[in-house]
Amino acid sequence: MTSERARTTGTVLDRIVADRRVRLVEDRATRDEAALRARIEANALDPAFATQVSFAERIRNGRHATPEGAQLRLIAEIKRASPSKGLFDANLDAGKQALAYAAAGAAAISVLTEPDHFKGTIADLEAARRAVGLDPDRPAILRKEFVFDPYQVLEARAFGADAILLITMLLEPAALTELIGVVRSYEMEPLVEVHDEDELRVALDCGARVIGVNNRDLRTFVEDLGVTERVAALVRSLGVDITLVAESSIKTAADARRMAEAGAHALLVGEALVLSGDVTAKARELMLVGVEEGAAP
Repeated sequence: MTSERARTTGTVLDRIVADRRVRLVEDRATRDEAALRARIEANALDPAFATQVSFAERIRNGRHATPEGAQLRLIAEIKRASPSKGLFDANLDAGKQALAYAAAGAAAISVLTEPDHFKGTIADLEAARRAVGLDPDRPAILRKEFVFDPYQVLEARAFGADAILLITMLLEPAALTELIGVVRSYEMEPLVEVHDEDELRVALDCGARVIGVNNRDLRTFVEDLGVTERVAALVRSLGVDITLVAESSIKTAADARRMAEAGAHALLVGEALVLSGDVTAKARELMLVGVEEGAAP
């Protein structure tokens, strides 16, 4: 499969992917696939990198460190910037942020590694994994990236990921199916992102088991929690057993409650945590710790 099988979407994804293609050439020149495979072999001897954990199990069932009474699992994101919101924290330390998220009980840590629009690097992924890697109860590590080439999957595994994002809108169905298989061949699980009911059907047909619903319209940047509610309703009507993650536009307990009532198992949150000033308090709020079901948040 080549990068040409990424689709034109008419959204910000097209600009990001164009830049990513340029970076991919540079990345291959720096570290070819043989170097990445050698790195994986070396990781087997490094206690912080030797053992993979199940992303799906973590975000479905949590960790021992999950706060008592948590009603949702949390995927906490290491995110310096975004195209729609600008710069959050240019000096964000990925390792320190990962430790803070782990201590707060996050089930997984998402690391944005895209450099041009999100100011992330593959070194952030490695730093997050190393920071928490010695803990057998550690959060799963997700590489958040714009993936269209198997090289990016291999790279994710080599730098410590347990999971990687695949975006349904970005990929032809055949490419999505192939990449899902590639991800699993490296002992990882894909978080397959959708934006509406039609994309959900495509993702399911391609073999997705963990579905992320992006509440942000990538054409307009409008955020609408109703997207997850509508997609979750279709999941229920189809009777499929998947793990459902709500993404974007989740900032408060009220938002989290809506997602829980819709049927989400987990939330993926970056901005609200990075800007919170108190990661533990915000994480507990979003996991609905101490909020009775049915109570007003």
